[in-house]
Amino acid sequence: MTQLADLIRGVLAVDPSADAIEFEGRWRTWGDLSRVVDELDAVLHAAGLGRDARVGALLRNHALTAATLLGVAIAGRCAVTFNPSLPDERLAGDIRAQKPPVVVALARDWARPAVREAVERIGALGVSLVDNDRLPVQLIPGLEELRGTDFVREAPGVFVEMLTSGTTGPPKRIPLKASSFARGVLEAGVFDGRPTDAPPQLRSGVQVLNAPFAHSGGVFGLFNCMAAGRRACLLEKFSVEGWVDAVKRHRPRVAGAPPSALRMILDAKVAKEDLDSLAAFRAGTAPLEADLGDEFHARYGIPVLQNYGATEFAGGVAGWTLSDWRQHYQEKRGSVGRLNPGVEARVVEPETGTVLPFGAEGLLELKAAQLGDGRSWMRTTDLAVLDAERFLWIRGRYDNAIIRGGFKVLPDDVVRALEQHPAVREAAVVGLPDARLGQAPVAAYLLRSGQSEPSDVELRAFLKERLLPYQVPVRFRRVDELPRTPSLKVSQPGLKALFEETS
Repeated sequence: MTQLADLIRGVLAVDPSADAIEFEGRWRTWGDLSRVVDELDAVLHAAGLGRDARVGALLRNHALTAATLLGVAIAGRCAVTFNPSLPDERLAGDIRAQKPPVVVALARDWARPAVREAVERIGALGVSLVDNDRLPVQLIPGLEELRGTDFVREAPGVFVEMLTSGTTGPPKRIPLKASSFARGVLEAGVFDGRPTDAPPQLRSGVQVLNAPFAHSGGVFGLFNCMAAGRRACLLEKFSVEGWVDAVKRHRPRVAGAPPSALRMILDAKVAKEDLDSLAAFRAGTAPLEADLGDEFHARYGIPVLQNYGATEFAGGVAGWTLSDWRQHYQEKRGSVGRLNPGVEARVVEPETGTVLPFGAEGLLELKAAQLGDGRSWMRTTDLAVLDAERFLWIRGRYDNAIIRGGFKVLPDDVVRALEQHPAVREAAVVGLPDARLGQAPVAAYLLRSGQSEPSDVELRAFLKERLLPYQVPVRFRRVDELPRTPSLKVSQPGLKALFEETS
Protein backbone atom coordinates (compact mmCIF):
# COMPACT_ATOMS: atom_id res chain seq x y z
CA MET A 1 0.00 0.00 0.00
CA THR A 2 3.01 2.31 0.47
CA GLN A 3 3.14 3.46 -3.17
CA LEU A 4 -0.60 4.21 -3.32
CA ALA A 5 -0.58 5.86 0.13
CA ASP A 6 2.33 8.08 -0.91
CA LEU A 7 0.55 8.95 -4.16
CA ILE A 8 -2.68 9.94 -2.34
CA ARG A 9 -0.74 11.92 0.26
CA GLY A 10 1.13 13.68 -2.54
CA VAL A 11 -2.08 14.54 -4.42
CA LEU A 12 -3.60 16.03 -1.25
CA ALA A 13 -0.55 18.29 -0.89
CA VAL A 14 -0.23 19.59 -4.49
CA ASP A 15 -2.64 22.52 -3.99
CA PRO A 16 -4.65 22.37 -0.73
CA SER A 17 -6.80 25.31 -1.85
CA ALA A 18 -7.99 23.62 -5.06
CA ASP A 19 -11.44 22.03 -5.30
CA ALA A 20 -11.49 18.25 -4.80
CA ILE A 21 -15.00 16.86 -4.19
CA GLU A 22 -18.40 18.39 -4.87
CA PHE A 23 -21.22 16.91 -2.78
CA GLU A 24 -24.77 18.25 -2.60
CA GLY A 25 -23.74 21.46 -4.35
CA ARG A 26 -20.77 22.23 -2.09
CA TRP A 27 -17.10 21.89 -2.99
CA ARG A 28 -14.54 20.55 -0.51
CA THR A 29 -10.89 21.34 -1.23
CA TRP A 30 -7.95 18.98 -1.06
CA GLY A 31 -7.04 20.84 2.12
CA ASP A 32 -10.48 20.10 3.59
CA LEU A 33 -9.95 16.40 2.93
CA SER A 34 -6.47 16.57 4.47
CA ARG A 35 -7.94 18.13 7.62
CA VAL A 36 -10.30 15.19 8.08
CA VAL A 37 -7.46 12.72 7.38
CA ASP A 38 -5.18 14.38 9.96
CA GLU A 39 -7.82 14.86 12.65
CA LEU A 40 -9.08 11.29 12.38
CA ASP A 41 -5.49 10.02 12.57
CA ALA A 42 -4.87 12.09 15.71
CA VAL A 43 -8.04 10.80 17.42
CA LEU A 44 -7.19 7.18 16.65
CA HIS A 45 -3.55 7.53 17.71
CA ALA A 46 -4.64 9.07 21.00
CA ALA A 47 -6.79 5.97 21.59
CA GLY A 48 -3.85 3.67 20.87
CA LEU A 49 -5.19 2.56 17.48
CA GLY A 50 -2.21 2.64 15.16
CA ARG A 51 -1.23 0.78 12.02
CA ASP A 52 -3.35 -2.34 11.23
CA ALA A 53 -6.16 -1.23 13.59
CA ARG A 54 -9.67 -2.13 12.39
CA VAL A 55 -11.80 0.98 11.87
CA GLY A 56 -15.54 0.34 11.61
CA ALA A 57 -17.03 2.77 9.10
CA LEU A 58 -20.64 3.37 8.08
CA LEU A 59 -19.94 4.05 4.42
CA ARG A 60 -22.65 6.40 3.27
CA ASN A 61 -21.63 8.32 0.14
CA HIS A 62 -20.43 11.69 1.46
CA ALA A 63 -17.33 13.86 1.10
CA LEU A 64 -16.42 13.29 4.77
CA THR A 65 -16.70 9.52 4.34
CA ALA A 66 -14.47 9.74 1.27
CA ALA A 67 -11.83 11.54 3.35
CA THR A 68 -12.14 8.84 6.03
CA LEU A 69 -11.36 6.10 3.52
CA LEU A 70 -8.35 8.05 2.24
CA GLY A 71 -7.14 8.49 5.81
CA VAL A 72 -7.47 4.79 6.61
CA ALA A 73 -5.37 3.93 3.54
CA ILE A 74 -2.69 6.53 4.23
CA ALA A 75 -2.28 5.38 7.85
CA GLY A 76 -2.17 1.67 7.02
CA ARG A 77 -5.30 0.81 8.99
CA CYS A 78 -8.18 -1.48 7.96
CA ALA A 79 -11.68 -0.22 7.13
CA VAL A 80 -14.44 -2.57 8.31
CA THR A 81 -17.37 -1.64 6.10
CA PHE A 82 -20.90 -1.28 7.43
CA ASN A 83 -23.84 -0.60 5.12
CA PRO A 84 -25.92 2.30 6.53
CA SER A 85 -28.87 1.41 4.29
CA LEU A 86 -29.56 -1.68 6.40
CA PRO A 87 -32.50 -1.55 8.86
CA ASP A 88 -31.43 -0.38 12.32
CA GLU A 89 -31.48 -3.77 14.05
CA ARG A 90 -29.58 -5.56 11.28
CA LEU A 91 -26.96 -2.82 11.23
CA ALA A 92 -26.64 -2.89 15.02
CA GLY A 93 -26.29 -6.68 14.97
CA ASP A 94 -23.52 -6.42 12.37
CA ILE A 95 -21.62 -3.92 14.52
CA ARG A 96 -21.95 -6.16 17.59
CA ALA A 97 -20.77 -9.20 15.62
CA GLN A 98 -17.71 -7.48 14.10
CA LYS A 99 -16.54 -5.84 17.36
CA PRO A 100 -14.27 -3.15 15.90
CA PRO A 101 -12.50 -0.96 18.49
CA VAL A 102 -13.82 2.20 16.83
CA VAL A 103 -16.85 3.13 14.73
CA VAL A 104 -16.85 6.18 12.45
CA ALA A 105 -20.12 7.52 11.05
CA LEU A 106 -21.85 10.66 9.86
CA ALA A 107 -23.80 12.59 12.46
CA ARG A 108 -27.08 11.47 10.84
CA ASP A 109 -26.26 7.83 11.55
CA TRP A 110 -25.26 8.55 15.14
CA ALA A 111 -28.80 9.88 15.55
CA ARG A 112 -30.04 6.28 15.10
CA PRO A 113 -30.42 4.93 18.67
CA ALA A 114 -29.70 1.35 17.63
CA VAL A 115 -26.31 2.34 16.19
CA ARG A 116 -25.23 4.17 19.33
CA GLU A 117 -26.47 1.37 21.58
CA ALA A 118 -24.54 -1.24 19.58
CA VAL A 119 -21.28 0.74 19.82
CA GLU A 120 -21.88 1.36 23.51
CA ARG A 121 -22.50 -2.36 24.14
CA ILE A 122 -19.17 -3.46 22.62
CA GLY A 123 -17.35 -0.58 24.39
CA ALA A 124 -15.90 0.92 21.21
CA LEU A 125 -14.77 4.48 20.51
CA GLY A 126 -17.45 6.53 18.75
CA VAL A 127 -16.31 9.08 16.12
CA SER A 128 -18.69 11.44 14.34
CA LEU A 129 -18.10 13.13 10.98
CA VAL A 130 -19.68 16.57 11.15
CA ASP A 131 -20.29 19.28 8.54
CA ASN A 132 -18.10 21.69 10.50
CA ASP A 133 -15.07 23.20 8.77
CA ARG A 134 -13.27 23.80 12.06
CA LEU A 135 -14.04 20.47 13.80
CA PRO A 136 -15.12 17.88 11.22
CA VAL A 137 -14.07 14.93 13.44
CA GLN A 138 -15.67 14.76 16.89
CA LEU A 139 -15.93 12.13 19.62
CA ILE A 140 -19.43 11.05 20.64
CA PRO A 141 -20.22 12.04 24.24
CA GLY A 142 -20.11 8.94 26.41
CA LEU A 143 -18.11 7.04 23.79
CA GLU A 144 -14.85 8.98 24.09
CA GLU A 145 -12.68 6.07 25.19
CA LEU A 146 -12.22 2.34 24.67
CA ARG A 147 -14.06 0.33 27.32
CA GLY A 148 -14.43 -3.09 25.70
CA THR A 149 -12.08 -6.00 26.28
CA ASP A 150 -12.84 -8.45 23.47
CA PHE A 151 -12.46 -6.34 20.32
CA VAL A 152 -11.29 -7.82 17.05
CA ARG A 153 -8.64 -5.14 17.18
CA GLU A 154 -6.31 -5.56 14.21
CA ALA A 155 -6.17 -6.95 10.67
CA PRO A 156 -2.49 -6.89 9.64
CA GLY A 157 -1.91 -6.27 5.94
CA VAL A 158 -5.62 -5.78 5.15
CA PHE A 159 -6.93 -2.45 3.83
CA VAL A 160 -10.64 -3.18 3.82
CA GLU A 161 -13.02 -5.89 4.97
CA MET A 162 -15.43 -5.28 2.13
CA LEU A 163 -19.03 -6.43 1.82
CA THR A 164 -19.98 -8.30 -1.34
CA SER A 165 -23.04 -7.02 -3.20
CA GLY A 166 -25.41 -9.64 -1.79
CA THR A 167 -27.09 -10.54 -5.09
CA THR A 168 -27.37 -14.25 -4.28
CA GLY A 169 -27.71 -14.13 -0.48
CA PRO A 170 -26.59 -12.19 2.59
CA PRO A 171 -23.53 -10.02 1.86
CA LYS A 172 -20.22 -11.54 2.98
CA ARG A 173 -17.11 -9.69 4.15
CA ILE A 174 -13.99 -10.33 2.15
CA PRO A 175 -10.62 -9.11 3.45
CA LEU A 176 -8.76 -7.27 0.69
CA LYS A 177 -5.03 -7.14 1.22
CA ALA A 178 -3.58 -3.65 1.20
CA SER A 179 -0.99 -4.70 -1.39
CA SER A 180 -3.63 -6.20 -3.69
CA PHE A 181 -5.92 -3.19 -3.41
CA ALA A 182 -3.07 -0.78 -4.13
CA ARG A 183 -1.91 -2.79 -7.12
CA GLY A 184 -5.46 -2.93 -8.48
CA VAL A 185 -5.86 0.85 -8.26
CA LEU A 186 -2.45 1.62 -9.72
CA GLU A 187 -2.83 -0.81 -12.61
CA ALA A 188 -6.32 0.52 -13.39
CA GLY A 189 -4.51 3.63 -14.63
CA VAL A 190 -4.25 1.84 -17.99
CA PHE A 191 -7.87 2.89 -18.64
CA ASP A 192 -7.06 6.50 -17.73
CA GLY A 193 -3.74 6.85 -19.55
CA ARG A 194 -1.97 7.01 -16.17
CA PRO A 195 1.32 5.10 -15.73
CA THR A 196 1.69 3.17 -12.47
CA ASP A 197 4.67 5.34 -11.54
CA ALA A 198 3.00 8.69 -12.36
CA PRO A 199 3.91 11.45 -9.89
CA PRO A 200 1.22 13.22 -7.83
CA GLN A 201 -0.58 15.84 -9.90
CA LEU A 202 -3.95 17.56 -10.23
CA ARG A 203 -5.81 17.05 -13.49
CA SER A 204 -8.52 18.95 -15.26
CA GLY A 205 -12.03 17.63 -15.56
CA VAL A 206 -14.52 16.22 -13.09
CA GLN A 207 -15.38 12.55 -12.58
CA VAL A 208 -18.93 11.65 -11.54
CA LEU A 209 -18.94 9.08 -8.70
CA ASN A 210 -22.25 7.39 -7.95
CA ALA A 211 -21.39 3.79 -6.94
CA PRO A 212 -21.99 3.13 -3.21
CA PHE A 213 -18.93 3.24 -0.93
CA ALA A 214 -20.44 0.31 0.99
CA HIS A 215 -19.37 -1.95 -1.91
CA SER A 216 -16.10 -2.45 -3.75
CA GLY A 217 -17.04 -0.56 -6.93
CA GLY A 218 -17.57 2.66 -5.01
CA VAL A 219 -14.30 2.38 -3.08
CA PHE A 220 -12.25 1.56 -6.18
CA GLY A 221 -13.92 4.39 -8.10
CA LEU A 222 -13.03 6.86 -5.35
CA PHE A 223 -9.38 5.80 -5.16
CA ASN A 224 -8.95 5.68 -8.94
CA CYS A 225 -10.25 9.25 -9.10
CA MET A 226 -8.17 10.53 -6.18
CA ALA A 227 -4.98 8.77 -7.33
CA ALA A 228 -5.37 10.49 -10.70
CA GLY A 229 -5.71 13.87 -8.96
CA ARG A 230 -9.05 14.43 -10.64
CA ARG A 231 -11.94 16.39 -9.11
CA ALA A 232 -15.06 14.40 -8.26
CA CYS A 233 -18.77 15.10 -8.25
CA LEU A 234 -20.04 12.65 -5.64
CA LEU A 235 -23.68 11.52 -5.68
CA GLU A 236 -25.25 9.91 -2.62
CA LYS A 237 -26.83 7.34 -4.97
CA PHE A 238 -27.64 6.95 -8.63
CA SER A 239 -30.74 8.61 -10.04
CA VAL A 240 -31.30 9.60 -13.65
CA GLU A 241 -32.05 13.20 -12.68
CA GLY A 242 -29.00 13.59 -10.42
CA TRP A 243 -26.63 11.81 -12.79
CA VAL A 244 -27.74 13.77 -15.86
CA ASP A 245 -27.48 17.04 -13.92
CA ALA A 246 -23.90 16.19 -12.94
CA VAL A 247 -22.96 15.29 -16.53
CA LYS A 248 -24.52 18.48 -17.91
CA ARG A 249 -22.77 20.73 -15.38
CA HIS A 250 -19.32 19.12 -15.32
CA ARG A 251 -19.16 17.75 -18.87
CA PRO A 252 -16.91 14.74 -18.19
CA ARG A 253 -15.44 12.81 -21.09
CA VAL A 254 -16.27 9.49 -19.42
CA ALA A 255 -18.99 8.57 -16.92
CA GLY A 256 -20.47 5.30 -15.80
CA ALA A 257 -23.07 3.35 -13.87
CA PRO A 258 -24.44 -0.22 -13.72
CA PRO A 259 -26.12 -1.61 -16.86
CA SER A 260 -29.54 -1.17 -15.24
CA ALA A 261 -28.86 2.57 -15.24
CA LEU A 262 -28.41 2.48 -19.03
CA ARG A 263 -31.94 1.17 -19.36
CA MET A 264 -33.23 3.84 -16.94
CA ILE A 265 -31.54 6.59 -18.99
CA LEU A 266 -32.97 5.25 -22.23
CA ASP A 267 -36.44 4.83 -20.75
CA ALA A 268 -36.36 8.39 -19.38
CA LYS A 269 -35.66 9.62 -22.94
CA VAL A 270 -32.78 11.83 -21.80
CA ALA A 271 -31.97 14.36 -24.52
CA LYS A 272 -28.93 13.56 -26.64
CA GLU A 273 -27.49 17.03 -26.11
CA ASP A 274 -27.48 16.50 -22.34
CA LEU A 275 -24.82 13.80 -22.77
CA ASP A 276 -22.84 15.32 -25.63
CA SER A 277 -19.66 15.71 -23.56
CA LEU A 278 -19.30 11.94 -23.16
CA ALA A 279 -16.84 10.05 -25.33
CA ALA A 280 -17.60 6.79 -23.50
CA PHE A 281 -19.87 5.26 -20.88
CA ARG A 282 -18.34 2.70 -18.50
CA ALA A 283 -20.64 -0.12 -17.33
CA GLY A 284 -19.74 -2.48 -14.52
CA THR A 285 -20.95 -4.41 -11.44
CA ALA A 286 -23.38 -6.57 -13.47
CA PRO A 287 -23.53 -8.23 -16.92
CA LEU A 288 -24.23 -5.94 -19.86
CA GLU A 289 -26.39 -7.28 -22.65
CA ALA A 290 -24.87 -6.41 -26.02
CA ASP A 291 -28.25 -5.30 -27.38
CA LEU A 292 -28.60 -2.77 -24.54
CA GLY A 293 -25.15 -1.34 -25.20
CA ASP A 294 -25.90 -1.14 -28.91
CA GLU A 295 -29.22 0.62 -28.27
CA PHE A 296 -27.49 3.21 -26.08
CA HIS A 297 -24.81 3.76 -28.72
CA ALA A 298 -27.42 4.08 -31.47
CA ARG A 299 -29.38 6.67 -29.45
CA TYR A 300 -26.49 8.80 -28.18
CA GLY A 301 -23.45 7.87 -30.28
CA ILE A 302 -21.59 6.96 -27.08
CA PRO A 303 -19.68 3.64 -26.90
CA VAL A 304 -20.47 1.54 -23.82
CA LEU A 305 -17.28 0.09 -22.35
CA GLN A 306 -17.91 -2.84 -20.04
CA ASN A 307 -15.46 -4.01 -17.42
CA TYR A 308 -15.30 -7.18 -15.36
CA GLY A 309 -14.24 -7.47 -11.75
CA ALA A 310 -15.40 -8.44 -8.28
CA THR A 311 -14.67 -7.72 -4.65
CA GLU A 312 -12.74 -10.99 -4.51
CA PHE A 313 -10.52 -9.84 -7.40
CA ALA A 314 -9.41 -6.61 -5.68
CA GLY A 315 -10.94 -4.63 -8.53
CA GLY A 316 -11.20 -5.13 -12.27
CA VAL A 317 -9.41 -7.86 -14.20
CA ALA A 318 -10.69 -7.13 -17.71
CA GLY A 319 -12.30 -4.28 -19.60
CA TRP A 320 -12.68 -2.30 -22.79
CA THR A 321 -10.49 0.65 -23.64
CA LEU A 322 -11.89 3.13 -26.15
CA SER A 323 -9.12 2.17 -28.55
CA ASP A 324 -10.03 -1.52 -28.33
CA TRP A 325 -13.71 -0.71 -28.80
CA ARG A 326 -13.02 1.23 -31.98
CA GLN A 327 -10.78 -1.50 -33.41
CA HIS A 328 -12.44 -4.70 -32.24
CA TYR A 329 -16.02 -4.18 -31.09
CA GLN A 330 -17.75 -5.64 -34.14
CA GLU A 331 -15.76 -8.88 -34.03
CA LYS A 332 -15.71 -9.09 -30.20
CA ARG A 333 -19.29 -7.98 -29.51
CA GLY A 334 -20.59 -9.22 -26.16
CA SER A 335 -17.11 -9.44 -24.64
CA VAL A 336 -16.35 -7.78 -21.28
CA GLY A 337 -13.11 -6.59 -22.87
CA ARG A 338 -9.48 -7.62 -22.83
CA LEU A 339 -7.67 -8.97 -19.77
CA ASN A 340 -5.79 -6.28 -17.88
CA PRO A 341 -1.99 -6.28 -18.09
CA GLY A 342 -0.57 -8.74 -15.57
CA VAL A 343 -3.73 -10.87 -15.43
CA GLU A 344 -3.67 -14.47 -16.70
CA ALA A 345 -6.83 -16.46 -17.40
CA ARG A 346 -7.83 -19.91 -18.49
CA VAL A 347 -11.11 -21.78 -18.94
CA VAL A 348 -11.55 -25.24 -17.42
CA GLU A 349 -14.13 -28.03 -17.54
CA PRO A 350 -16.25 -27.55 -14.38
CA GLU A 351 -16.23 -31.17 -13.19
CA THR A 352 -12.71 -32.34 -14.09
CA GLY A 353 -10.70 -29.10 -14.12
CA THR A 354 -9.31 -29.93 -17.56
CA VAL A 355 -7.99 -26.82 -19.30
CA LEU A 356 -10.09 -26.08 -22.40
CA PRO A 357 -8.90 -24.53 -25.68
CA PHE A 358 -9.58 -20.95 -26.76
CA GLY A 359 -13.21 -20.51 -27.78
CA ALA A 360 -14.58 -23.24 -25.51
CA GLU A 361 -16.97 -22.46 -22.66
CA GLY A 362 -16.15 -23.48 -19.10
CA LEU A 363 -15.35 -22.17 -15.65
CA LEU A 364 -13.04 -19.17 -15.53
CA GLU A 365 -9.81 -19.33 -13.53
CA LEU A 366 -7.59 -16.30 -12.96
CA LYS A 367 -4.05 -15.64 -11.79
CA ALA A 368 -2.54 -12.23 -10.99
CA ALA A 369 -0.32 -10.60 -8.43
CA GLN A 370 -3.32 -9.11 -6.60
CA LEU A 371 -5.25 -12.40 -6.44
CA GLY A 372 -4.68 -14.76 -3.52
CA ASP A 373 -0.99 -15.57 -3.13
CA GLY A 374 -0.28 -14.19 -6.60
CA ARG A 375 0.99 -17.58 -7.84
CA SER A 376 -2.00 -19.93 -7.75
CA TRP A 377 -5.01 -20.10 -10.05
CA MET A 378 -8.21 -18.72 -8.50
CA ARG A 379 -11.36 -20.50 -9.64
CA THR A 380 -14.39 -18.27 -10.14
CA THR A 381 -18.05 -19.28 -10.35
CA ASP A 382 -18.39 -17.65 -13.79
CA LEU A 383 -18.85 -19.50 -17.05
CA ALA A 384 -16.63 -17.88 -19.64
CA VAL A 385 -15.04 -18.01 -23.09
CA LEU A 386 -11.52 -16.72 -23.73
CA ASP A 387 -9.91 -16.10 -27.12
CA ALA A 388 -6.29 -15.99 -28.24
CA GLU A 389 -6.25 -12.18 -28.17
CA ARG A 390 -7.13 -12.16 -24.43
CA PHE A 391 -10.73 -11.00 -24.93
CA LEU A 392 -13.12 -12.49 -22.40
CA TRP A 393 -16.85 -13.35 -22.57
CA ILE A 394 -18.85 -14.05 -19.39
CA ARG A 395 -21.76 -16.43 -20.06
CA GLY A 396 -23.33 -16.55 -16.60
CA ARG A 397 -22.75 -17.83 -13.10
CA TYR A 398 -22.29 -21.57 -12.77
CA ASP A 399 -23.47 -21.52 -9.14
CA ASN A 400 -26.74 -19.79 -10.16
CA ALA A 401 -27.78 -22.68 -12.36
CA ILE A 402 -31.35 -23.95 -11.85
CA ILE A 403 -31.47 -27.76 -11.98
CA ARG A 404 -34.90 -28.61 -13.39
CA GLY A 405 -35.53 -32.35 -13.53
CA GLY A 406 -31.83 -32.98 -14.11
CA PHE A 407 -31.50 -30.28 -16.81
CA LYS A 408 -29.39 -27.20 -16.14
CA VAL A 409 -31.01 -23.80 -16.75
CA LEU A 410 -28.78 -20.71 -16.65
CA PRO A 411 -30.88 -17.67 -15.70
CA ASP A 412 -28.87 -15.35 -17.93
CA ASP A 413 -29.88 -17.35 -21.02
CA VAL A 414 -33.56 -16.96 -20.14
CA VAL A 415 -33.16 -13.26 -19.35
CA ARG A 416 -31.53 -12.61 -22.73
CA ALA A 417 -34.39 -14.30 -24.54
CA LEU A 418 -37.12 -12.61 -22.50
CA GLU A 419 -35.62 -9.14 -23.02
CA GLN A 420 -35.95 -9.64 -26.78
CA HIS A 421 -39.74 -9.31 -26.38
CA PRO A 422 -40.79 -5.81 -27.48
CA ALA A 423 -42.84 -5.26 -24.30
CA VAL A 424 -40.09 -6.26 -21.85
CA ARG A 425 -37.75 -3.53 -20.64
CA GLU A 426 -35.76 -5.61 -18.13
CA ALA A 427 -36.15 -9.14 -16.79
CA ALA A 428 -34.81 -11.30 -13.96
CA VAL A 429 -35.04 -15.05 -13.46
CA VAL A 430 -34.62 -17.21 -10.35
CA GLY A 431 -35.28 -20.81 -9.40
CA LEU A 432 -37.98 -21.84 -6.91
CA PRO A 433 -38.36 -25.25 -5.24
CA ASP A 434 -40.55 -27.69 -7.17
CA ALA A 435 -41.89 -30.87 -5.57
CA ARG A 436 -41.62 -32.91 -8.79
CA LEU A 437 -38.62 -31.45 -10.63
CA GLY A 438 -36.50 -30.10 -7.78
CA GLN A 439 -36.42 -26.54 -9.12
CA ALA A 440 -38.29 -24.51 -11.71
CA PRO A 441 -37.47 -21.11 -13.22
CA VAL A 442 -39.75 -18.11 -12.69
CA ALA A 443 -39.39 -14.66 -14.25
CA ALA A 444 -40.22 -11.09 -13.22
CA TYR A 445 -40.05 -8.23 -15.68
CA LEU A 446 -40.48 -4.49 -16.14
CA LEU A 447 -42.83 -3.31 -18.87
CA ARG A 448 -41.39 -1.09 -21.57
CA SER A 449 -42.92 2.38 -21.67
CA GLY A 450 -45.94 2.62 -24.01
CA GLN A 451 -46.36 -1.15 -24.32
CA SER A 452 -49.31 -3.31 -23.24
CA GLU A 453 -48.73 -6.11 -20.76
CA PRO A 454 -48.37 -9.44 -22.59
CA SER A 455 -50.20 -12.51 -21.32
CA ASP A 456 -48.32 -15.44 -19.82
CA VAL A 457 -49.43 -17.54 -22.78
CA GLU A 458 -47.91 -15.02 -25.18
CA LEU A 459 -44.63 -14.91 -23.27
CA ARG A 460 -44.36 -18.70 -23.17
CA ALA A 461 -45.01 -18.92 -26.92
CA PHE A 462 -42.39 -16.25 -27.56
CA LEU A 463 -39.78 -18.03 -25.44
CA LYS A 464 -40.49 -21.49 -26.89
CA GLU A 465 -39.24 -20.13 -30.22
CA ARG A 466 -35.93 -19.13 -28.59
CA LEU A 467 -35.31 -21.60 -25.76
CA LEU A 468 -35.48 -25.30 -25.01
CA PRO A 469 -38.72 -26.39 -23.32
CA TYR A 470 -37.11 -26.92 -19.89
CA GLN A 471 -35.69 -23.36 -19.95
CA VAL A 472 -39.10 -21.66 -20.21
CA PRO A 473 -40.28 -20.19 -16.87
CA VAL A 474 -43.32 -21.71 -15.22
CA ARG A 475 -44.52 -18.35 -13.90
CA PHE A 476 -44.24 -14.71 -14.96
CA ARG A 477 -44.84 -11.56 -12.96
CA ARG A 478 -44.88 -7.98 -14.14
CA VAL A 479 -43.52 -5.62 -11.49
CA ASP A 480 -43.09 -1.87 -11.22
CA GLU A 481 -39.61 -2.30 -9.70
CA LEU A 482 -37.21 -5.20 -9.42
CA PRO A 483 -35.69 -5.75 -5.96
CA ARG A 484 -32.13 -4.45 -6.01
CA THR A 485 -29.02 -4.27 -3.88
CA PRO A 486 -27.49 -0.82 -3.17
CA SER A 487 -25.24 -1.31 -6.22
CA LEU A 488 -28.37 -1.71 -8.41
CA LYS A 489 -27.92 -5.42 -9.05
CA VAL A 490 -31.07 -7.55 -8.93
CA SER A 491 -31.36 -9.24 -5.53
CA GLN A 492 -32.08 -12.97 -5.89
CA PRO A 493 -33.47 -13.32 -2.33
CA GLY A 494 -35.72 -10.33 -3.00
CA LEU A 495 -36.82 -11.84 -6.31
CA LYS A 496 -37.68 -15.16 -4.67
CA ALA A 497 -39.67 -13.31 -2.02
CA LEU A 498 -41.79 -11.66 -4.75
CA PHE A 499 -42.99 -15.05 -5.93
CA GLU A 500 -43.23 -16.65 -2.50
CA GLU A 501 -45.61 -13.94 -1.30
CA THR A 502 -48.01 -14.68 -4.18
CA SER A 503 -47.81 -18.47 -4.12
